[in-house]
Amino acid sequence: MSSNTVDRVEESIGEVIILAGGLGTRLRSAVPDLPKCMAPVNGKPFIGYVIDYFLSQGVRKFILSLGYKSDSIIGFIKSDYPNLQVQFAIEDEPLGTGGAIRLSCTLATEKNVFVTNGDTLFSVNLLEMLNKHTKSNSDCTLSLKPMTDFDRYGVVELDGDSAVSSFKEKQYYKNGLINGGLYVLNVAHFLSESLPQKFSFEKEYMEALFLKRRISGVIQEGYFIDIGIPQDYLKAQQDFAHNGQD
Repeated sequence: MSSNTVDRVEESIGEVIILAGGLGTRLRSAVPDLPKCMAPVNGKPFIGYVIDYFLSQGVRKFILSLGYKSDSIIGFIKSDYPNLQVQFAIEDEPLGTGGAIRLSCTLATEKNVFVTNGDTLFSVNLLEMLNKHTKSNSDCTLSLKPMTDFDRYGVVELDGDSAVSSFKEKQYYKNGLINGGLYVLNVAHFLSESLPQKFSFEKEYMEALFLKRRISGVIQEGYFIDIGIPQDYLKAQQDFAHNGQD
């Protein structure tokens, strides 16, 4: 691949918002006194793996949405990623996932941004997601992970045009597509929405508006881990040690 091609890919992919302001109450028994994205996995804060993944995909601009114990995250970034092109959107009070994303979007410089969680890693093809998002003129595009035998997640269904046709509640499913927690979002469209100051991106934006907005889904088969509960935090330790995810 020529350097010109690399430059075009990096320029087209743009920037990512990483949501890293959560309290991590479900993980508190395993990782006390840290934001959950700072939970160490083989001696490295998990958010470092998330940042490394986006850097490897060509993303060069980062917006970190912070709240709980933000100083620890900022200190880590300044120490371990001193040359990272990063802005910090810091909540004075919890705004919910939607409010946090909206605050971060006010700092965005691209038409479309990726949004992900600092405690989740989903190895998707970012360029494929972005291309499908722009070609379908979507307001928001979700990454969807096929799973079997699960009850921790709800299920997302698509129509024949890859638009979301339904969100189903958490319960046991033999198989289905789950929301991988990684999105492409049209910044201007999202900022124009009439939503409360504090709101859930998942419930009050996606699930409430998917029939009125163009909310699309892209199925991806890549590695997925969400360290939000102790069992999966332990799984991340094992995966990253044995499978070279880092």
